[in-house]
Amino acid sequence: MIKFLQSLNLIYPLSPALHEYLFEKLKLVEVSKKEFLLREGKISKNIYFINKGLVRCFYIKEDKEVSSWFMKEGDLIISVESYFNQQPTYENIQAIEDSELFSISHDELNVIYYKFPEFNFIARVLTEKYYTLSEQRLFSLRMQRASERYAHLMKNFPEIIQRVPSTYIASYLGITLETLSRIKHY
Repeated sequence: MIKFLQSLNLIYPLSPALHEYLFEKLKLVEVSKKEFLLREGKISKNIYFINKGLVRCFYIKEDKEVSSWFMKEGDLIISVESYFNQQPTYENIQAIEDSELFSISHDELNVIYYKFPEFNFIARVLTEKYYTLSEQRLFSLRMQRASERYAHLMKNFPEIIQRVPSTYIASYLGITLETLSRIKHY
């Protein structure tokens, strides 16, 4: 938890009261490899900070899993639309590795925004970061060839290539496993 609080403090200094409040309210969640944090049709009630491990977000299209995100140590993960609108999700969130996360509920986060206005600045910075990543992902899918998408992933997120099964990587890139294998060998 200390690592998470330190990362928040780097964005904007936490008041002692906010630090203590977060320390008290954040809940440790341990999940095993392949365990789900969220399933399609459920409402995303928590936001998670990944302290240790690797998690993926995916949805089902035509009976196939399509990976939309991989998040690792130091990242946050939620089903965005479900969490912010408190509506059922079309996504699944699943651990790829045994993982240790810290969570806070949607309701509790709103209390923090109200009680600690400085946290709104932190939330804005985090929202900008993840929105930018989302835009980069959309650009990649719309505008780049498969080989370019793979090269971008290799350059910017090499640990994902090393830690995530090829099947998930292929679905993330929007290609078949065979195409991924050909790209890797060029």
